[in-house]
Amino acid sequence: MFTWLKNKNRLQRLRSKYCRLMKNSYLIALKDKDKSDQINTEACALLIEIKRLETVENLNTSSRKRSA
Repeated sequence: MFTWLKNKNRLQRLRSKYCRLMKNSYLIALKDKDKSDQINTEACALLIEIKRLETVENLNTSSRKRSA
């Protein structure tokens, strides 16, 4: 019901920001290629951070499974 009030973890926030930047980059590309490239570069940096966090999260969950 009140999904906007739920606390998002860092990974979810980064994913939503990445999606927003990619959509914005696509829309701006029709008018300004340089600005679109700048936004796309920022989104790619976020994607790298997302992948790093997912890897760390997967390693943490797999180590918990082994210790249990």
